[in-house]
Amino acid sequence: MPFRLALSGLHAAQADLTVTAHNIANTGTVGFKGSRAEFAELFSVSPQGVSAVMVGNGVRVANVAQQFKQGNIDFTDNSLDLAISGQGFFILSDGGALSYTRAGAFQVDRDGYIVNSQNQRLQAYPPVAGGGFNTGALTDIQVVTSESPPSATTQAEVIFNLPSNAEPPTVEPFDPAVTTSYNHATSLTVYDALGAAHTATMYFVKNDPSAPGNDEHQWTLHLFVDGQQVGNTQLRYSSTGALIDPVDGRIPITYDPTNTGAEPMNITLNVGRSTQYGSAFNVNSITQDGYTTGRLIGIDVDSTGVVQARFTNGRSISLGQIALANFANPQGLQQLGDTAWAETFSSGQAVRGQAGNSGFGLIQSGALEASNVDITEQLINMITAQRNFQANAQMISTADAITQTIINIR
Repeated sequence: MPFRLALSGLHAAQADLTVTAHNIANTGTVGFKGSRAEFAELFSVSPQGVSAVMVGNGVRVANVAQQFKQGNIDFTDNSLDLAISGQGFFILSDGGALSYTRAGAFQVDRDGYIVNSQNQRLQAYPPVAGGGFNTGALTDIQVVTSESPPSATTQAEVIFNLPSNAEPPTVEPFDPAVTTSYNHATSLTVYDALGAAHTATMYFVKNDPSAPGNDEHQWTLHLFVDGQQVGNTQLRYSSTGALIDPVDGRIPITYDPTNTGAEPMNITLNVGRSTQYGSAFNVNSITQDGYTTGRLIGIDVDSTGVVQARFTNGRSISLGQIALANFANPQGLQQLGDTAWAETFSSGQAVRGQAGNSGFGLIQSGALEASNVDITEQLINMITAQRNFQANAQMISTADAITQTIINIR
């Protein structure tokens, strides 16, 4: 009997060493979760209970429990390297079969899908019109590789100050080619429906206050687009420097860009926040809502898992929000290899959510979660398992010596 008991101890120590060796081998594996061998004693049980003459039948491996504690976050230079700080798993699809992982080393395949090294596609909630995401459905994230379409300028605002002590120009009439025929000028870039850029220039001429109908607070604004005059407007300011005419400060501009073939441009220029103070001429702000075509220059992922494609025209397009999953009993997940797990009856059904919501951690872009294995702890476990193995081997040797003594009795 001691042989059998000691043999079970050898098997248990061997299993402990195997688990420890597996942990040590994966100290550099991204998203790896270490395991722990758990043991239980064995007793012979009869219908009347435990045998009175049986001390025990040895030991068995009761479970190899996975340890899902957080691993360290290591930062990288790749925006598609993702780490979860807190609870949750990334959801992967392999032809529709779902698996779960903490390893966030992703890349873009030739079809534009975000995948891992096994070509499993990262799952996300698709965007919906008007903003937000459809959290009731999962989809593959596909990076937009086509150009971002242009948008024509429809609104523009220029905030500037005109000096109240300015003198009328010495040269008349106004001519944009003659700098002495106007006081100041500024320009902005606007875009037509095809994304072609056009230069809109504003020339400011201080009106002669001695002329009939003029006063010292009146200016003429001449508007040009690509060197072609598209109108002029009278600007009148109050004695406190605020614009009073036009009342709402909005000036309509129409321009037909015949050189690009785009439809006519209709722009509302807002100068309502312009002023006439005693300081020098200055332009404080220029904004407009148009943009040209854009090429993809990068992908950003925020802490809530929203994936956005950035383009050279300054636009960003939401591609989806990364879906996370959690389980009532993560230790019940089935290990699939490649740092992935599958849902089982013991784990319970996957509960899906978004990063930052209750029960889910945040996503760190440009970072990877390292293995949670403590190498020092594993080396100590290795020594302990080795001692256990040696002790059980010694038990077999001792039992063998006793048996040999009994055999040698004459």
